[in-house]
Amino acid sequence: MYKAPVEDIAFTLNHVAGLKQALGEGKLGDLSDDLVDAILLEAGRFASDAVAPLGDIGDKQGARLVDGKVEVPPGWDKLYRDWAAGGWNSLTASPDFGGQGLPHMLNVAALEMWNAGSMAFALGPTLTMGAVDALTAHGSDALKQIYLPKMVSGEWMGTMNLTEPHAGSDLGVMKSRAERRDDGTYRIFGQKIYITWGEHEVTDNIIHLVLARLPDAPAGTRGISLFLVPKYLVNEDGSLGARNDLYCHSLEHKIGIHGSPTCTMIYGDGKFGSEPGAIGYLVGEENRGLACMFTMMNNARLAVGMQGVAIAEAATQKAIQYAKDRTQGKAPGWTGSGMSPIIEHPDVARMLVTMKALTQGSRAICYSCAHATDMSHHAEGDEARHWAERAALLTPIAKSFATDAGVDVSSLGIQVHGGMGFIEETGAARLWRDSRIAPIYEGTNGIQAADLVTRKLPLSDGKHVRGFIGELKQIAEQVRGSNLEGFGETADRLAASLADLEQATDWLLERLAAGDSASALSGATPYQRLFGLALTGAYLAKAALAEEEHGRDKRLSLCRFTAENLLAETVALKDRVISGAESLKAARALFA
Repeated sequence: MYKAPVEDIAFTLNHVAGLKQALGEGKLGDLSDDLVDAILLEAGRFASDAVAPLGDIGDKQGARLVDGKVEVPPGWDKLYRDWAAGGWNSLTASPDFGGQGLPHMLNVAALEMWNAGSMAFALGPTLTMGAVDALTAHGSDALKQIYLPKMVSGEWMGTMNLTEPHAGSDLGVMKSRAERRDDGTYRIFGQKIYITWGEHEVTDNIIHLVLARLPDAPAGTRGISLFLVPKYLVNEDGSLGARNDLYCHSLEHKIGIHGSPTCTMIYGDGKFGSEPGAIGYLVGEENRGLACMFTMMNNARLAVGMQGVAIAEAATQKAIQYAKDRTQGKAPGWTGSGMSPIIEHPDVARMLVTMKALTQGSRAICYSCAHATDMSHHAEGDEARHWAERAALLTPIAKSFATDAGVDVSSLGIQVHGGMGFIEETGAARLWRDSRIAPIYEGTNGIQAADLVTRKLPLSDGKHVRGFIGELKQIAEQVRGSNLEGFGETADRLAASLADLEQATDWLLERLAAGDSASALSGATPYQRLFGLALTGAYLAKAALAEEEHGRDKRLSLCRFTAENLLAETVALKDRVISGAESLKAARALFA
């Protein structure tokens, strides 16, 4: 059973991501170490004791559509109510609407724990938090006053409606339409698919954020508007009114996240209401909806990265426990009686340490991204711009590297279990099945790679990414200057991987400057992994150095293993970035 790794989470937040320094410099208001510890401990308790025990039930029972109503797995209604009553939905929301105004770092740490307990359950709250962010940033004062208090408290949930059967990543071809009404409202018509938690009875109301196109809108993404479309209309006194003209047509049958209702939603076909058309309210400006939705999507990308971390952590815990209990053969040097636990076998140990390294590295990347976001909100001028660019640079890496790690680590977890990993009752397979969606939704990892290379590397004419690599090089030099023998070859290996990253970065920036985006995009995905691996090596070294200051060396061996076993991949990735474009171009003839 999953047990929240509160100590690892706190250490990474404080000593790798930068929370302790920010607290010491007074950049996070009245937030104290004691409050941080209390929040993490209570989140860990709830995730371990309340969420995790219902994870398997959610997987086995799944969400069901019965007589037009979506039923969530047994116990999930109460679980959500208890979760919301604990104030977890309001951690980072504005105090103006009942939120606690706490740093983003604490919320992503809590998100890790909810998702490790049950990713399918945590998806609903995650989307609500994103909807709150979008409405806070772009909604009118009237909409905020009506909807935000209930959404912040968790009494109402929120969704994000983008995808259509013919419009996935390319939203410019979407067909959902909106019609203006004389009273200032709009009527929404269309079909949306893959809508997470799009229908259920867990909360009294569901607030849908829906992208649609007005009749006179410009073509493409420049003509998309964003609308707030509630399941139930809200009366002037705040009470719930009539059912809006929208409903769930069907639920998707998925590989994983079975407890999360993934809905096909129909808007405006006349099933409810006096006339066809779901009543909606404009969020932001007409034809500026995609910019508004990106507020929600950017936060969701980091949240999805946390899902990768969460699955990786849960899979690692499960695999370690199994490897300690399962006996088979005799490992080299085994002196005990009978067969040895498989954790003693070198290949099993290699898999387990690899799982732990990828998990810890992904956690550090995601928490560092959240830290950058927090610092951008608590700074001004050039400093605010610096941190905003850091958050922008780290977001696609956090989303992609962590979700790839979730898939890789949960797959290794099945391998550690051997044949029992292929049997559903052990629970190892569920973690892999749940993990597999994360590299796909909220922008596939290929889209993240394209964003990283074409939009994020050129920030400040490439000066930001080069400055960041310079910061990482300083960590390698600190390792070199350390007196700890346990680092082994870490300094040399880390320096070499950062040199690979620097050379690949320079080459990509040169290609972009020359107008050769095709070559740059050919190397985008291997570059993204190269960046993630180099960051993993650097952040694990930073953790080991910080632990040295506290008189412990628990993280030193993990740092060394990563440097001497995993970082060798970066030179091959660099070669793929720089030399792979022409061969890819030629190989595309295979599909002619």
